[in-house]
Amino acid sequence: MTKRSVQESVWLAVRHPLETVICALLVGLAAVVFSQVVARYVLETPLSWSEEMARFLLMWLSMLSAAYAFKTKSHFALQILVKQMPARLQHAIRLMVHAIGAAFFAILLYYGVIFVSGVSGHLAPALQMPMEIPYSSIVAGSALILIEILKSAWREIANGPGDPNAGETASRG
Repeated sequence: MTKRSVQESVWLAVRHPLETVICALLVGLAAVVFSQVVARYVLETPLSWSEEMARFLLMWLSMLSAAYAFKTKSHFALQILVKQMPARLQHAIRLMVHAIGAAFFAILLYYGVIFVSGVSGHLAPALQMPMEIPYSSIVAGSALILIEILKSAWREIANGPGDPNAGETASRG
């Protein structure tokens, strides 16, 4: 690898931290599951911690991937009826969807914080790590999704009802 490609890779990782963390979690999850398979079936001595670690990595991976999908507008949206309506009504529906989504993730964030504080002092049986670490994925994912919904709602408000690309600011579909 050349010096320039290393610099470009580092720059991309710094510019896109969410994507970098998701990739690292995916690589880590694959490594943990692979090591468990090798230990169990080749060495015939299963690892005591790998299933728990895989579960915790999957929790973080799923919540951060959901946030990434919101960021890139990759979530499924059924817009066949909405696209048949007048522009002002489409705009109002998109704002309502943003408001409902923001309310849902604000509530999930609030109760996620309560839940994480409720598991304070508990340790994972195999890894002996604080349970706040895996369950914080709910808080982090909800916060990131809420931020993306608010950014998208802001763009929707700024674009107004007459923008022909307004449907793409809310979601794809």
